Amino acid sequence: MSETIRLGEIAIAVMRKNVKHVHLSVHPPAGWVTLVAPAGTRPEVARAYAVSRLGWIRKQQALLRGQAREEPRQFVERESHYLWGRRYLLSVRTEDAKPSVRLGHRRITLTVRPGSDAAKRAEVIHGWHKSLLHAVVPAIIRKWESKLGVEVAGYFLQRMKTRWGGCNHRARNIRLNTELVKKPKDLVEYVIVHEMLHLIAPTHSARFLALLNQHWPTWREARAELNELPLRAESWRAWP
Repeated sequence: MSETIRLGEIAIAVMRKNVKHVHLSVHPPAGWVTLVAPAGTRPEVARAYAVSRLGWIRKQQALLRGQAREEPRQFVERESHYLWGRRYLLSVRTEDAKPSVRLGHRRITLTVRPGSDAAKRAEVIHGWHKSLLHAVVPAIIRKWESKLGVEVAGYFLQRMKTRWGGCNHRARNIRLNTELVKKPKDLVEYVIVHEMLHLIAPTHSARFLALLNQHWPTWREARAELNELPLRAESWRAWP
């Protein structure tokens, strides 16, 4: 059964989990608020904690409202696109040949057949994004398999509207959002490490947070940076 704390105009979704401490989060892009509390926390205690952090909640929501938004791409000449945290201008060429994408100095050149619409251009770019991620993800996984003492059975790249990644600890595979290709590579590595740690601790428990603090001590800064970069008009979910 869902539980909601209402503080004036602010609605806080309460989730009860097997954790030791209360954890409050304000999520981009709209600033929706969640409160994760230990299973036995009384409603009045959870509410009192939320009230004590009301100023912080409003500050975080204000920051998110002022954050840059990446408008839906149309894949037209001189449109801005992000790759590994850097901004590039798109150059579109038409040619009666197999579509391709080439990266140059501050420019991405997309070659498509005459008459290709925005959907087709998006498909070509998405395929290119996947190829770029496939070129870097396996090495990061191998590096951290030895560090963490785990083995990843496989990884999958896909569009995800609300998450940067996911982990199926039973199947021992991880999923990564193809939007990560737009973020700096160290943040891509952070997301991979985060998901690989779920092979050890499946939930965002105290044990998981201890492992995250051990292996990526600056995870809070990484999470903040990941969510401070230009966002698409979708309800991204930060973790833990």
